Amino acid sequence: MKKPAPGKKPAPAKKPAPGKKPAPAKKAPSARESGKTVDAYVAGLSGWQKEAVSLLREIVRRASPEATESIKWGQPVYELRGPFAHIKAFARTVHLGFWRGAELEDPSKLLTGEGARMRHVSLSSLDEVSEVPLAALVREAIALNRAKGDPTKGG
Repeated sequence: MKKPAPGKKPAPAKKPAPGKKPAPAKKAPSARESGKTVDAYVAGLSGWQKEAVSLLREIVRRASPEATESIKWGQPVYELRGPFAHIKAFARTVHLGFWRGAELEDPSKLLTGEGARMRHVSLSSLDEVSEVPLAALVREAIALNRAKGDPTKGG
């Protein structure tokens, strides 16, 4: 942008003509729309996070073989009658999250979070991935979706 000459005020910004709205900004395609897969999500990770996400993915898929797996909201999401779980890798942790986490029994006390609905298991090393309690949470989350419907649609 040009600077105004000394002593001159800059021209006011142009306003749209009366009755006309400015053109909406183009929205970037979502990960799903651009064809990103869970395989690509995992391939983009490194270190223990890559191994942990791969293990969590196997655990979720074994515990819920009829569920679908896709990229939504930039992360792997698992659905059966609506979303029930997601996996998200961060710089220092990996989360296995549950839409109805606040309703899960969680006898191993793995879930954290304070929201009205969602909770997650936060892992900070590969050694913390334990199939039995995690698979139990997955199966319980699916049972809640079967009983109550899609959690994103008020179910």
